[in-house]
Amino acid sequence: MVKSIGRFIAGACVAAALGALGCNSNGSSGAPGAGARPRLAYITNGVAPFWTIAEKGVLDGAKEHNVDVSVVMPSDVNDQMHRVEDLLIRGVDGIAISPIDAENQVPLLNKAAAKTKLITQDSDAPKSDRIVYIGIDNYVAGRMAGELVKEAIPGGGKVAIFVGRLEGDNARKRRQGVLDELLDRPDTSAGMDPLGQEIKGEKYTVVATLTDQIDAAKAKSNAEDMMLAHPDLVGLIGLNAYHTPALLEALKQSGKLGKIQVVGFDEQDATLQAIKDGQTVGTVVQNPYMYGKESVRVLAALVRGDTSVVPENRFISLPARKIQKGNLEPFWADLKAKTAKPE
Repeated sequence: MVKSIGRFIAGACVAAALGALGCNSNGSSGAPGAGARPRLAYITNGVAPFWTIAEKGVLDGAKEHNVDVSVVMPSDVNDQMHRVEDLLIRGVDGIAISPIDAENQVPLLNKAAAKTKLITQDSDAPKSDRIVYIGIDNYVAGRMAGELVKEAIPGGGKVAIFVGRLEGDNARKRRQGVLDELLDRPDTSAGMDPLGQEIKGEKYTVVATLTDQIDAAKAKSNAEDMMLAHPDLVGLIGLNAYHTPALLEALKQSGKLGKIQVVGFDEQDATLQAIKDGQTVGTVVQNPYMYGKESVRVLAALVRGDTSVVPENRFISLPARKIQKGNLEPFWADLKAKTAKPE
């Protein structure tokens, strides 16, 4: 059984709202009894179509592995932290989380890891006590986006990067991967280039990295500001799922569609349609469906005492892929099949 929780529910166990999650009289979950269905929670970093795809993977995984799962979609970092605290109070056997602020959430994540089986998915918190991370290598994915920029704009020029927020491990590494690829640098994934200055390479200049706090309207406004400030801008690079549609809309309204190239992340329908229509060269996609399904598989095994599901490096890789016109149709067909509603 999978339940989406749309708001924070305070206090102790609320069985009617959260049937998948029980609680003992002392508020802790403990290990499930013999034959009991593990109670798991899958926590996203927000509300977005990306997570709707992941939820379908969670649903399929729950059926396959005989577990109960609640899908929790918080609105921001504070809400996410409240949700974790609430789950720990009521008791849950395992949590898969995409941390919003990996550095500052370490104390809470470690608290959760001491009470339940904790894994990260989509975005990692490598300094925490999580058992394993499931996802892509975000630095490699960033370099893949840089490769798409090179293909779309072989002559080089000025580009701008757009990102929701840089507190997450995934966003920081994606940006660093893009920068290293465009500037033809070796791996600098452990560091972070400053935000408040132009970063120049032999062919490409990154004029700015703009954050928007996961607000598509703000992303569009940021793109408009960049086009005004840099009339010779040749490329826009979006690091989150909503960026490509927002950036393309800004270009359409400014009359610069086709004159400024867009490269993005993830698989929103509007992005895939733009690839089909030739409005963008491509996108770098993750695998949110498998993020959900693999998280359930791994947590179910861990709760049942099977630690063989955790590799030695504590990283279960679901490699990123570049989607362009040549491989768009089979990818989109597979995505539609996995996320189709039952008749």
